Amino acid sequence: MRNYVRLAIVVPCLLIVAFCLFACEKPKEGKVIVTEKEFISQQDSEFTWSLDAAGKIKNIGEVDVKKVVVTGYCRSCSERMITGNWYITDVDKIPEQKDVISYLAVGDEREFRFKGVAYAYIQPGMNLENIPEKLEIVIESFEVAD
Repeated sequence: MRNYVRLAIVVPCLLIVAFCLFACEKPKEGKVIVTEKEFISQQDSEFTWSLDAAGKIKNIGEVDVKKVVVTGYCRSCSERMITGNWYITDVDKIPEQKDVISYLAVGDEREFRFKGVAYAYIQPGMNLENIPEKLEIVIESFEVAD
């Protein structure tokens, strides 16, 4: 009789432990990287310039992803508008300053393009310095596809 009681206690405990071990399996994760990037300066009007970005991103994760938000930052640009220097606007990005890739399957690569990484204002006869340093493309967010 004691063996049955011990067996009745040990078997459910082992089942609970086994269930916990299998339930702790790590979920698959998505991972998106920037594979190519290019910054393009273009003259918007006689005295204003903007810095746009283009490139490619790739899903190197284990699952498909959706709503991938790509944007850019100029870490060396000033927040003040100074004639002849690149500057950035408010911290919050507007829709034209980011690109949203709706769906990206595992192993797929897609192009992105957006405007307004930085801006510059020049006076007549003034030359604009080259593209600023410390430019980066950032994958702001994405969701794992169901």
